[in-house]
Amino acid sequence: MSFIKNKYTFNLILIFCIFALIVAYFIQYVLGHQPCNLCLIERIPYFAAVIFISLIFFLNKYEKIISFIVGLFFIFGAIVSFYHVGIEQGIFSESLVCDLTEKKNSLSAQELLKELESKTISCKDITFSFFGLSLATLNTLISLILSAIMFKIFKNYEKNK
Repeated sequence: MSFIKNKYTFNLILIFCIFALIVAYFIQYVLGHQPCNLCLIERIPYFAAVIFISLIFFLNKYEKIISFIVGLFFIFGAIVSFYHVGIEQGIFSESLVCDLTEKKNSLSAQELLKELESKTISCKDITFSFFGLSLATLNTLISLILSAIMFKIFKNYEKNK
């Protein structure tokens, strides 16, 4: 019975991850809100979940270890998202991940024009929010919930076998 529940839960998480990625790309390409570097990194757990959960369905084994690995990916996503929220709120300063372009003290007019045209997105800028919450804030909460679900599957796997 729990095997069916685990498969059902994996299906829901797989569908949710695909939906989350579609929404992220919709916001980026259709609505025109360019993501910062941390936003791009925050997508990694969703891609990993899609790949690993799909492996469960193709291989029909390794469910326990894959649930643990996906849980770790979502913990990673929660940490990165929490750090991103801290940058947005001014608690943390932007790191090298946020600013991959080197800032030079003396730029020529043409170099300054090229830099302005590149439209580098800062990690502290909130370009899109949902119900007053930034996407990084929502991702922190969602990643924590998904990691808790994955670790619960991992923990209860032997009991329900």
